[in-house]
Amino acid sequence: MTIRVLLADDQELVRTGFRMIIDARDDLTVVGEAADGREAVALAGTTWPDVVLMDIRMPNLDGIAATRRLVDDGHAARIIMLTTFDLDEHVFAALRAGASGFMLKDVRAGELVDAIRVVAGGEALLAPTVTRRLLDRFAGSLPGPSRPCPRLDELTPREVEVLRLVAQAKSNGEIAARLTVSEATVKTHVSAVLRKLDLRDRVQAVVLAYDVGLVAPRPSV
Repeated sequence: MTIRVLLADDQELVRTGFRMIIDARDDLTVVGEAADGREAVALAGTTWPDVVLMDIRMPNLDGIAATRRLVDDGHAARIIMLTTFDLDEHVFAALRAGASGFMLKDVRAGELVDAIRVVAGGEALLAPTVTRRLLDRFAGSLPGPSRPCPRLDELTPREVEVLRLVAQAKSNGEIAARLTVSEATVKTHVSAVLRKLDLRDRVQAVVLAYDVGLVAPRPSV
């Protein structure tokens, strides 16, 4: 199956470079290009991409607002944010809005292709430790979520415990060892958490855990 990709960046040179990389792969294709967030939202509604490469800073409508609109509209596309430097406070806002990860604009061709395939397959692009670093740095200083957080009372006590450990950047293996269960059981619990709370992936689960106070940012040293 061919993965459909929408490019959203106000720099034509960036879009052209990404298009060349993507179209050179048999399983990827670019279905549209947008020069701002408003155009990206409109194109997503007509081209139905599987993945959107979304620049954070764009005119008319920035990438964070565009991401939020796509998620609120129920669009199935996974969104990878594009930024120029790591640990950008706007990246955390984008993750909170519903993005599945972020990449630096100077990413290598192979890494870009791998990232598109990962998020198209339903996985989160960011490692939990990267997400945790972002949250520890910015969660306490940014405004609260723009949408109401789902209640946790639909989760079982064990699922709440798993969610807390996921938010602490624990891998499935580490969670399994902590709870004395199999990794398969942990995966089942994580899947149940995502389904019950209507979350796209583990990145969204970590962000939610911070937003509802299940875990707190670690103090800076």
